Parts: sequence; C-alpha cells; structure tokens
Amino acid sequence: MEHEHNSNLPRLTVLKLLIPIVSRKGALEAARHGAFLFAEHCVSAVEIVEVLEEVGHSRTSAFRSLGELRRQEKDEMRDALLRTCAILDDAGVPYTWKRVFGPADRQIATCARRGNADLVLLDATGLGFFSRWGMFAKLWRLSSTPVTLLH
Repeated sequence: MEHEHNSNLPRLTVLKLLIPIVSRKGALEAARHGAFLFAEHCVSAVEIVEVLEEVGHSRTSAFRSLGELRRQEKDEMRDALLRTCAILDDAGVPYTWKRVFGPADRQIATCARRGNADLVLLDATGLGFFSRWGMFAKLWRLSSTPVTLLH
C-alpha cells in the first residue's frame, strides 16, 4: 500500500530554544517546559546560557573580597546550571551551554540573535517582582526574539 502525502496538512514547526540561567535557583521551570516541548516534537535544539553579572559593590563587599564574592557567585551559578541540565538530561533533550558575562538582559538578547533562537524561555521564579518585570521589559525592548516569562 502506497502512502499518499497530503500537502494541505500544516507542517510542524520545530523551535530552537534559549534558556538563560540568571539566578541561583537555576532555570528549572524553563527546563521542564523545554523538555515537554521536546517530547511533543516541537523543539529540536536547546541552548542554555549561564549569565554571570559583575559582582557589585554592596555591603557584603565591605566584609569579603571581590575575588571571594566572584568565586561564590560562580559556584552557586554552577550548581544552578547542574540542576537545570539534570532535568534536560533526564528527559533526553539534546542541548548546548555556554557562560557569558555582563548585564543579563543584553547578554540574553545577544545570545538569542547570534544563536538564531526562536524563543527565549526565561525562568523568573528566582527573581523578585521588580527584577522579574524589569528584565522582561528590557528583553522585550532589546530582542526581536519572543520571550516567554515563566513565574
């Protein structure tokens, strides 16, 4: 029996996702959502971007060296990356990751543009209310890639 292709059926669009990690809590909800989309054959590629911002001069820097603060931030973000990747690994989702330095909103927009991402899944559960919406507003202004905010 010969199978006939019906050209009137809509073609499935396969997306490339960008999942930024911007807080110490990781991007667990974004990874879960990406795993679901992969299982539904809607996603072909996932790129994780670990964004490390410059350690600011805060009250903490009066008691600890900037080098120590940077090391602590890097360790905490590494743990967040490992937790996020574990979800994708368990679901069999292929992904790549990289680490970038600088303001999160600009780095995410740049990575989305350079990596030809179709969608940014921003897990904002680790951000406060104002940080969450400020980040979303900046990304909306800086990036032509659609952003889905998970909170």
